[in-house]
Amino acid sequence: MRLSVIGCGHLGAVHAACMADIGHEVLGVDIDEGKTEMLSSGKAWFHEPGLDEMLSRNISVGRLRFTTSFAEAAKFATVHFISVATPGLPTGTYDLSQLRMAVAELAQHIAGPAVIIGKSTVPPGTTASLGAIATEICEHSIDLVWNPEFLREGCAIQDTLMPDRIVIGTVSDAAEAVLRDIYRPLTDTGIPLVVADFATAELVKGAANAFLATKISFINSMADLCRVVGGDARVLAEALGMDPRIGKSFLNAGIGYGGGCLPKDVRGLAAFADQNGVHKTSELLMVVDEFNTRRRTDVVRIVGDAAGVPVPMHSPADLLLGGKRIAVWGAAFKPGTDDVRDSPGLDVACRLHNLGAHVTVYDPMAMGNALEISPQLTYTDSALEAARDASVVLVATAWPEFAGISPSATQAVAASMTVVDACQGINNDTWREAGWKVLSLTDKLVEASRPPLSSH
Repeated sequence: MRLSVIGCGHLGAVHAACMADIGHEVLGVDIDEGKTEMLSSGKAWFHEPGLDEMLSRNISVGRLRFTTSFAEAAKFATVHFISVATPGLPTGTYDLSQLRMAVAELAQHIAGPAVIIGKSTVPPGTTASLGAIATEICEHSIDLVWNPEFLREGCAIQDTLMPDRIVIGTVSDAAEAVLRDIYRPLTDTGIPLVVADFATAELVKGAANAFLATKISFINSMADLCRVVGGDARVLAEALGMDPRIGKSFLNAGIGYGGGCLPKDVRGLAAFADQNGVHKTSELLMVVDEFNTRRRTDVVRIVGDAAGVPVPMHSPADLLLGGKRIAVWGAAFKPGTDDVRDSPGLDVACRLHNLGAHVTVYDPMAMGNALEISPQLTYTDSALEAARDASVVLVATAWPEFAGISPSATQAVAASMTVVDACQGINNDTWREAGWKVLSLTDKLVEASRPPLSSH
């Protein structure tokens, strides 16, 4: 089948390549000429394992190409995936402007019956509003379908070709048949396909991310409780994860979540619930979000204490850290990606810089993106160089490279043997045995600082 994929970002570029890989003829569309030129050369403009090879393979056999022309897309195919960004606004709601513009631009060129399939994360009601835009512009019959994505950066190809489920929201039997044909190479392997109404399909991605975010904030809250009562947060998480109703994923206590999806979707769902009078749901999700944000403040305080300069509850604007040298290992919001959107580690690095510290950052993959959005920080090309003369080393992203760094090699360049592990990124016992002071968000508090236990 011939398909177009409009919007070639982290979602669209992967979807286009994967659809070509299962046998469809695919035209990727993006208004950024630089992106389409790079993708046409067989290289993605962002890091995703296996994507470059998949792009090259399908371009070489003629199943995949890229353009900036909506007219070309409308002429090429009658089935169009829309994968443009829906970023969060300061109010928490989704910015749907790119989505509306993409549908409006495409509809101008459609010359016959067509199916438009949305994949972006949106609030309920979006499909109907986009259908109204398309109908107003185009005289031909256009079926709107919502088909949310469930991709994890770093595993996006696997999540596209071997998803846990495929969800489609439609009221058209004909459109449903088109989607079943598109995904038949996947569903024939046993992957379930769920057919839903528009509102359910529009909600499911945001609800999934909000649940995962809640799980992360919950285990971090349990880690805080463990610190006070002398429990071991890692063992607690292991025991909880053995319950099949809970599962082990997203139970690593640490600095909290970030990236381009979970923060945005928690806030977006909270804002939508509030607008529709479901205030308890909104309150629950905002607590999850606020707890996650406070986690970064907790890391700043631990680093300040480790540097010998406690950070007060309400930090004044003066230079509290007085030039202390802090090494930050990790800028990506998680290992396996170069994405720094809402990165907890990079946010903490910026906060430390704003408090007067001299912050040097190293990340195996995200240095360019970090420099682009946080040029005020210092960047270097190795973890050990970042640690040179540092009073504190902060492990902010759990890259495997950091787990393999020798404590003795780090000791040889650092000014102080103090490391803050904010993400369970190193073996704390190994570093302590080497003589390092290791602090983390899962450490037990010292006896003197613990409040008395209460049985009430």
